[in-house]
Amino acid sequence: MNKQSFTDYQLSDEIIRALASLKYLNPTEVQSEVIPIAMEKKDLVVKSQTGSGKTASFGIPLCEMVEWEENKPQALILTPTRELAVQVKEDITNIGRYKRIKATAVYGKEPFARQREELKQKTHVVVGTPGRVLDHIEKESLVLDHLKYLVIDEADEMLNMGFIEQVEAIIQELPKDRVTMLFSATLPKDIEKLCHKYMKNPTEIVIKATGITTDKIDHSILEVRDEGKFSLLKAVTTVENPDSCIIFCRTKENVDTVFSQLERLHYSCEKIHGGMEQEDRFSVMNGFRMGNFRYLVATDVAARGIDIENISHVINYDLPMEKESYVHRTGRTGRAGKSGKAITFVTPFEDKFLAEIERYIGFEIPKKQAPSNEEVARSRAAFEGKMDTRPKSKVSKSAQLNKDIMKLYFNGGKKKKIRAVDFVGTIARINGVTVEDIGIITIQDSVSYVDILNGKGPLVLKAMKDTTIKGKQLKVQPASK
Repeated sequence: MNKQSFTDYQLSDEIIRALASLKYLNPTEVQSEVIPIAMEKKDLVVKSQTGSGKTASFGIPLCEMVEWEENKPQALILTPTRELAVQVKEDITNIGRYKRIKATAVYGKEPFARQREELKQKTHVVVGTPGRVLDHIEKESLVLDHLKYLVIDEADEMLNMGFIEQVEAIIQELPKDRVTMLFSATLPKDIEKLCHKYMKNPTEIVIKATGITTDKIDHSILEVRDEGKFSLLKAVTTVENPDSCIIFCRTKENVDTVFSQLERLHYSCEKIHGGMEQEDRFSVMNGFRMGNFRYLVATDVAARGIDIENISHVINYDLPMEKESYVHRTGRTGRAGKSGKAITFVTPFEDKFLAEIERYIGFEIPKKQAPSNEEVARSRAAFEGKMDTRPKSKVSKSAQLNKDIMKLYFNGGKKKKIRAVDFVGTIARINGVTVEDIGIITIQDSVSYVDILNGKGPLVLKAMKDTTIKGKQLKVQPASK
């Protein structure tokens, strides 16, 4: 089934409007296959490569099917990494923006109490890593009574990271009467077993891989000894002169070393690995997403499911030890129909790992010569010229959606016995404002946040400075967060 437009599905006006603002014009292959079956509330097993539009393929039907009126979580999405949990939460929030769908992300290395407080709010969709989700279930801060949908995203990576037992433990706590959707780039036997054990006659959808063998990604191998790697990296980056490039290393120590060496040479670069504070990792990924720097030196923490547009080059400074990692690393480029380059450094003792990767991807990666001194010299002026210019800022896909939204801060919440309905009733009485102009409302103990849609923020802000809520005059201002 190949639908040409999202309007071909039975989607509400609110969802269609959000998709248009996000510039989701036509369904990708995985979306056109998944959405109609998901909307029929059938179990699904989907084999589809990273970068194929998987998140929207389950995000769109979830946002359509959850009932806004229900305050308790109706959908749970499990992801292998914290970064992916945050990204999926943002995608769900954007798709469900005009339907006022509230998504919450829960993951480790962030205060449990803060997440517990957020889960006490009206929450439609919970996105999280298995360990932290299990913590919330065990401590009864994640209520499962109304859960109707489970999505297991990047299932093979869950397996690689040793999370499958936790995933099973979570599934055993969930209501039996639910829809389960599993997404994976590969379907190892352990994942197939999981499907047979916990799913009801799942429909299997296999989207043929296009990111590995396609001419959209130009794969190449450069042979080098360990001690010559950094010199080769300098030569390759000078000749290729990428606008946006991820350099993958095997260990965080290598990331630190390569980053320090590049920084000394004044490259526009940042680093990310699992040993960094979570807030720093988020900050780096956001900076790279916005185009604040050209080069990201990373471990495989940045290889899975992170959707960053227009990455022109991936350089495997260290050959990955696992064949799947090669696919996920190189899948960061050549996305959304654009072309990209994947350049891999291989040392003399890594032939067996390379052979395994080539068997897995189904073709021999061409060996190329390292850039000559003459090529490097010819390219240096252009390289240095680009080094001296600020990278071009990228516009996030949600920018259009968010420009008409103002988040308002009010200095009153649960302790003043204020409820969401009090905000709705008061704001909807403002001349020129309707209930449709009020977005997600978050009420905490002492403060509240209200999204005002459709460019009506300034109007509401001005009116609320002189309007009481439940007889109380609250301080109101644009939210800083």
